Amino acid sequence: MKRFPMFCCVFVTLAAGVCAQSAKPSNAPQPLEHGGKIETNYDGFAHETVVSLKRMSVTCEMAKGSESILKGVCVSLQAALRCPGKQLDYVRSATLRLNFETKDWDARHNPSERDLTAVADGETLRLGRMTLVTQGVGDGWADEDSKEALEVAVPYETFRKLARAGYVEFSVGKTAFALRDKNVAALRDMNNRVKLPPATAGAGN
Repeated sequence: MKRFPMFCCVFVTLAAGVCAQSAKPSNAPQPLEHGGKIETNYDGFAHETVVSLKRMSVTCEMAKGSESILKGVCVSLQAALRCPGKQLDYVRSATLRLNFETKDWDARHNPSERDLTAVADGETLRLGRMTLVTQGVGDGWADEDSKEALEVAVPYETFRKLARAGYVEFSVGKTAFALRDKNVAALRDMNNRVKLPPATAGAGN
């Protein structure tokens, strides 16, 4: 009968230890609140599921309180992951769109100045020549700002390198700028929404 109280003491001690470990705060880093808007929709005409990042500010000297290495140029980012059919297990391609707005019309990118290069954690990635999507003036009746949207399609593996990087910098022609931490976090959030098989997800690390 003496063993029973001893067993109870051991059990209570172990239980207390487990509870104490459970009460310890997790050391896992919390995801950054990037503030970007990400949507997943099925396009019945293209027969594909698209994970898209809506227009997100990168840098803008004209924005109150923001810092920019660009003089008089506002830049915003959009991105999309395209998965054929109604699934998120395979990404066919990714697209990146950069929107430029400036009062200097000479700052527009000529066809020979649309090559997009990225530096992700020190690795240089040549993403190809961007195509012109739109070019014009601002929306206001008295707005004389130049607006330009350039887009490029990149392999998913390239997009994933950008999304997993700690620091990303872009250059288009003579225009160079770094993505904010929140921009990279938004790309990472997009990447986490596709459900690749383990063998595919681990490739290219």
